[in-house]
Amino acid sequence: MEEYQGQENEALLIALFKAYFDARKNKRGNLNQLKFEINFETNIYELYQEIQAGTYKVLPGIAFIIYEPLKREILAADFRDRVVHHLIFNLLNPIFDPLFIEESFSCRKGKGTSKGVNTLKNAISGCSEGYTKDCYILKLDISGYFMSINKKILREIIFSEIIKSSHLTAYWKSIATRLVAAILDDDPTTTCIIKGSKKDWEGLPVSKSLFHSPKGYGLPIGNLTSQLFSNIYLNSFDHFMKEELGIRYYGRYVDDFYTVHQDKKFLLELIPKIQTFLWQRLELKLHPRKIYFQHYSKGVKFLGAIVRPGRTYISNRTKVNFYKKMRYWRTSFSTNEPTKADLHKFRACLNSYLGLMQPHRTFNIRKRILFAQDALIFLKYGYLSYAPHKRMKYTLYKRNK
Repeated sequence: MEEYQGQENEALLIALFKAYFDARKNKRGNLNQLKFEINFETNIYELYQEIQAGTYKVLPGIAFIIYEPLKREILAADFRDRVVHHLIFNLLNPIFDPLFIEESFSCRKGKGTSKGVNTLKNAISGCSEGYTKDCYILKLDISGYFMSINKKILREIIFSEIIKSSHLTAYWKSIATRLVAAILDDDPTTTCIIKGSKKDWEGLPVSKSLFHSPKGYGLPIGNLTSQLFSNIYLNSFDHFMKEELGIRYYGRYVDDFYTVHQDKKFLLELIPKIQTFLWQRLELKLHPRKIYFQHYSKGVKFLGAIVRPGRTYISNRTKVNFYKKMRYWRTSFSTNEPTKADLHKFRACLNSYLGLMQPHRTFNIRKRILFAQDALIFLKYGYLSYAPHKRMKYTLYKRNK
């Protein structure tokens, strides 16, 4: 028995090192990450001891406001806690991902924005039988979703599946439940450090801020656990839509979801049923100003793209934001020599936009932005690669990596 316990203790330490390397991806150069990395072996072992002893506590994070693509509050966890988030994700995702419907997107391998847009496009084509019959699109949004999640309900859902799981041993079930409880019991608004000014929050709707959420409600935007938990929380709703209501063409990305059907009346009658389920089961409300209902020929905006019969194209807001970002980086590079951290941030930003735009007819837009005369400064630090049917990608020269 002691030998078996020792093996599981060793497995926890190995799992923490894996979680550390997962958390480190795309965060190299981040000051918080570098401080942890200086003595990462010691830091991971201390974290291991705390988890083993049941004394792990969440450290204060950082709260700030971002303005693109929309003004939003971010509560970023300390890097040490991000390691724990990845450990939780690695433990829970094998349990919950098989429970999710195929049309649940976000924070799932192979189910990003491109997959979400293509699934909607195929739903419209299938429902209209190749654009030969009428069909309608109902697209809805949940009001202040992350800030409205009832953590008690969420905890019960997660714990119930952990207990039933055959994927985890009793040892790992104990670890998983303790860590999930630590994350859900923490109120980051009471300990976080404000980055910037409190005036940055002026004009941000109350429903978009964790500082205004009732006690026991809300998850911080910006954490991996919040992304996973948000999918878990709405999983029962997905199954309600697909199985109880028998809807064939349905999909969801976080709190943004759609239904496609040939019967206009059927879709309109869905709204009160959806409202009832969301409130009674999950204490959520539909956003009253984000109810979209149109014939498919009018097109529908979803995940930064506009889907019309036979084609999809990027939304104007995405194009404008891409222009703004590139203008910001051109000015920054022209004024000061970028650091390695700056270059990695720029690469991540640029490749994110290129990946978002690649599935759509945007080659000329990308070429116009990236090969403008004043954009050639980027070629001093890296190069753009492009092959037919593959995404355009920016890669730093080796000396800058």
